[in-house]
Amino acid sequence: MSHVDREITSQPACWRRALEARPAGLPQDGERVAVVGCGTSLYIAQAYAALRESAGLGETDAFAASEFPVARRYDRVLAISRSGTTTEVLTALGRVAGDTPTVALTGDPDTPVRDAADTVVDLSFADERSVVQTRFATTALVLLRAGLGCVPPDLPEQAERAVLSPLPEEAVAAGQFTFLGTGWTVGLAHEAALKLREAAGAWTESYPAMEYRHGPISVTGPGSVVWFFGAPPPGLLDQVRTTGACASVSPADPLADLIRAQRVAVALAGRRGLDPDRPRGLTRSIVLADAGADAGAHNRAYGEAAGGGARGGADS
Repeated sequence: MSHVDREITSQPACWRRALEARPAGLPQDGERVAVVGCGTSLYIAQAYAALRESAGLGETDAFAASEFPVARRYDRVLAISRSGTTTEVLTALGRVAGDTPTVALTGDPDTPVRDAADTVVDLSFADERSVVQTRFATTALVLLRAGLGCVPPDLPEQAERAVLSPLPEEAVAAGQFTFLGTGWTVGLAHEAALKLREAAGAWTESYPAMEYRHGPISVTGPGSVVWFFGAPPPGLLDQVRTTGACASVSPADPLADLIRAQRVAVALAGRRGLDPDRPRGLTRSIVLADAGADAGAHNRAYGEAAGGGARGGADS
């Protein structure tokens, strides 16, 4: 069994632990918040930002860490970084105005992010050996959702069912995947597509569900899977079915349904003779040797362990 297989299976236990946590430093009601991350962490940031705003708890923007608008004022900046070493995240935290509180969620608090953020939330119980990120990201989102009061009481049980339920054979055999979401699940759609690209080198796309009508539907046909996170917008499911594609719609919480997509990624990798623990061109974190003095100083001691600077990072 691969590392990523074990980590996918462990998510129900990690989610239960996250639901018991009461960390300091998370955004307060009414604050204007920026959330930054890279790769998977960016998509989790997008999901959280949409959830927080839709709950009426405060304006919330999500940014790729490299695109953080330093001139814009926020009441708090939240960073998500599994490794705690990602150069763009450390650089963004270092550029936040000095009177703005910063908090970082990380799987390894004994890293440069400890000094870069005012508050560090320790999620080391959900850290991973794999390059392809699964349980850290979902556990971080469970923790953040709990802070918003929008977690179904049976979410860990839904996760257990998602771990054990049979996968649709059409999905494992498909040659093209489109993941669709609305609101907060757009971030989950992007994350599911990334998982299949990373683990299996699959042709995947992801969109807000209603944008799918505006061109992307043209690539869908027999041998394709269109996967909805949450309920499909009216009429769209019928349009997908007319293409001959396999449509996936689950009554489960969309985050639990993401587990099924993670499992498809691993199964598809096996079918293609690929090792999901060794994705092509990726390392666990991306550390750039030439990124700015502050981030460079933070990262120099960690660069060798993180795999150097030129390859892509699955984190972070």
